[in-house]
Amino acid sequence: PPPAPGDARPPLPEAAARRLAQLLADRPSAGGGGRRGAAPDLTELLPQWLAAAAAYGYRAPAAALPALLDAARSRTDLRPQALAFGGPRALWLAGFNPEWRFALRGASGGTALPAPEDSGGVRRLWEEGLFAERVALLGAVRAHDPGAALRLLASTWAKERAEDRLMFLDSLRTGLSPADEEFLEGALSDRSRNVRSAAAELLSALPGSAYAARMAARAASCVGLDHTAGQPTVAVEAPHECDAAMQRDGVVPQPPAGRGKRSWWLGQLVEAAPLAVWGERLGGRTPEEVVALPVADDWRDELHAAWCRAAVRQRDAAWSRVLLGPASAPPSAGPGAASSAALLSTLPDGERAEWVAAFVASHGLPEAFQLLGVCAVPWSGALGRAVVDALDVAREAGGYPWSFSGVMGLAERCLDPAEAGRLESMTAASDEGGDAAPGAGGYWAEAFQRLVATLRLRAAMHEELAGRTG
Repeated sequence: PPPAPGDARPPLPEAAARRLAQLLADRPSAGGGGRRGAAPDLTELLPQWLAAAAAYGYRAPAAALPALLDAARSRTDLRPQALAFGGPRALWLAGFNPEWRFALRGASGGTALPAPEDSGGVRRLWEEGLFAERVALLGAVRAHDPGAALRLLASTWAKERAEDRLMFLDSLRTGLSPADEEFLEGALSDRSRNVRSAAAELLSALPGSAYAARMAARAASCVGLDHTAGQPTVAVEAPHECDAAMQRDGVVPQPPAGRGKRSWWLGQLVEAAPLAVWGERLGGRTPEEVVALPVADDWRDELHAAWCRAAVRQRDAAWSRVLLGPASAPPSAGPGAASSAALLSTLPDGERAEWVAAFVASHGLPEAFQLLGVCAVPWSGALGRAVVDALDVAREAGGYPWSFSGVMGLAERCLDPAEAGRLESMTAASDEGGDAAPGAGGYWAEAFQRLVATLRLRAAMHEELAGRTG
């Protein structure tokens, strides 16, 4: 066979190489479920280790490549990181084993792409490469030169398959600007409904586009102020039809099961309209004042849900803050866990963590799992303390920790390893009160032992990657 290509990246420190071998040798329990014990779950730490190794720019040890490819074969979530870490030698090795052929299909991060400024190499790969290679190439060029990526896509757009056009459109989210409007307007006439919908969503994220103006006019014709009531009230008159022009602009005419057609059409119009239209349309009010207005005829939930989707689509932090409301407010008064998590994603990391910490402190953990999942890792000190305190409260209540297993798993991966010392006092079995479930104290002690052991292992992993251990 031809020799393996070179890899100029620096080698792993010896201790880190040993840790990688340990992580790759671990396998998920075949039985599933059951009592996890106090030992860290190494399979859950492998993605974090790969991300940290990538930040240091290390190359994978040659001896680890077979196990690394096996892990990536069985876990698709590992493939981008594993193939990027494995580099060109992993791709070379994959050519000798049919079970590793997934790596040769150009999984993101695994293909040696030409430099974005290499116009000849880019053109050759775009015209001759496998689909996933072309997706990765388009993303790389888009990050380097959005205009060049758009020209590349436009050069073959008419010949692409519908499912490929949809994937290629997604790459335009990076660097989206008014320069993309003409291309996206053309995509609104695509023969694929999914492509039309994707183009419409991208255009709605450009508040100055002609598309946004059309949707704003439609939405504004449905929503206005009623001054005949005792106080200014938002009046809603949902569309009575979904005409051809609306459908061309991405409005899906047929609602899902259980949804009325008119409310379905209204939601699509409002979420696609620029949020700036509502201040002018509703009496020059601020977002806070707009959201606080009463809404007639039970349209409030539908209207606010559409505003939430618009705030997420337009990445509008000001509207997101208003729609989230104070973290101390009852969850039933807010937009719901899924919408709250999406709104939080538009806020800066620090503000996001602060809001979720206050939410956990006010309401505990049962409603917080999705919110915790959008917070930056490692969690801030305030957020970590709020989660640990809430877990301690749940333990003191005497129930089993199983209902908190999801949050405990997140804590193992997301808590700052520096928190391990503060958690040490929780690793001992507590006295079980009369209302406690039998054996709950032992289960909680085991869960906190595993959490502390995992945090210490994560700290050791970073020390090893930094070359500070032997």
